[in-house]
Amino acid sequence: MMQNLPEQGFVHSSPTVRAIDLFCGVGGLTYGLRSAGIEVVLGLDIDASCRYAYEINNQGSTFWECDIRQVNYSDLEPFYGGCDASALVGCAPCQPYSSHTRRNTKPSDRCELVSEFARLIQEGLPDFVFMENVPGLSRHYSFGNLLELLQNLNYFVNCAVLNFHDFGVPQRRKRLVLLASRLESVPLPNPTFLGQSVADLIEHLPPIEAGQTSPMDTAHTTLPLSRTNLRRIRQSKPGGTWKDWDETLVNPCQKRAHYPASYGRMQWEHPAPTITTQFCYYSTGRFGHPVQDRVISVREAALLQTFPKHYELVDPNSDLRVSNLARQVGNAVPVKIGELIGTSIRRVVDDEP
Repeated sequence: MMQNLPEQGFVHSSPTVRAIDLFCGVGGLTYGLRSAGIEVVLGLDIDASCRYAYEINNQGSTFWECDIRQVNYSDLEPFYGGCDASALVGCAPCQPYSSHTRRNTKPSDRCELVSEFARLIQEGLPDFVFMENVPGLSRHYSFGNLLELLQNLNYFVNCAVLNFHDFGVPQRRKRLVLLASRLESVPLPNPTFLGQSVADLIEHLPPIEAGQTSPMDTAHTTLPLSRTNLRRIRQSKPGGTWKDWDETLVNPCQKRAHYPASYGRMQWEHPAPTITTQFCYYSTGRFGHPVQDRVISVREAALLQTFPKHYELVDPNSDLRVSNLARQVGNAVPVKIGELIGTSIRRVVDDEP
C-alpha cells in the first residue's frame, strides 16, 4: 500500500521556499509541494470551479481566478514576500499536445500558454522552475523556445520523459518533466519502483452501481451506462477488449479502431491506464471497474492520481457535474510527483546530500 503523505503544513521553517502554481486546477501539484515543505502561496487558474477544492484542501494558499495572458510577474512578486528562494511551477492544459488529440496544423490559444509561462520566467527570474506535461509537448516549438530561454538565462536544466508508475503513481502515465534552477542543478527524482496497483488504491472502497453516488462520499460517484453499454461491460474481462463481447454488441467502427482498449476494464494487480479527463466515459479507454459493472468513480480516479482519500472535491453548494469533476482530476499533476519534486528542491535549498 502507498504510504500516507506527510500532514499538510510547512514543515521547514528556514530557509523559506515559496512557490506560485500556474494552471493550478484543484491543487494536486500544490498539495504535493506543500507536503514536501514548499510554501505554495498562490494558485492561478481560469476555471473558477476549481476554487473550492483548491482552497479547502490547501489552506493558506490563495486561489486566483485569472487568465495567465493578462498576468505580469509584477502581479505575482508581492506573493513571494521576501522568501529565501522562489519557484514558479505548473502544468499547462495538455490536450493540444496529447497523442489522443487530432492533429491540427493551426496553433491554438492553449498551445501558447507554454509561451506565457516562459514570458513570466523571463520577467521574474524565479530561482526554480518546474513544468509537467505530456511527452508530445517536447516536439512543439513553444517548448523548444522555453528550453532555449532557460539556457540563455543561465538556468541549470534537467528534463526527461518519466513513467510515473516508477515513482509510486499507480498508472502507466508517461510525462515530460522539466526542473530548472538558477542556484545549482536539481536532479530529477530517482525511481522508487513501489509497484502500486489498482487494487492497492481502490479495492477498499464501498461498491456502487453505475450512475450512483455513495452516501458516505459525494466524490465516489459515476455516470450511468446505457442498456447496451451495461450489456457490454458485463461481458468485458479485466484487461480484455471488445473481442470478449457477443458479435451483436460490436459496432463495425470498433473493428477499425486504433484503440482496442476502449470499453475495457482495469485489472486489480496491474497499474491503471493514464487517468485522462475522459475517464468517466466507458467508451474512451480501459476505465471500467475491475469487477463492478460501471466505470471508475471520481474518487477512485483521484486516488489513482495519488490524492489523499480525504481530499475534498465536491463543493456542497454547487451542482458540478461528474464530467467536470473528471476533467479536474484528469488534468491534475499527481500529488506524489509534486511531493518528490518539492523534496528535490528542498534538498538543494537546505544543502542536503
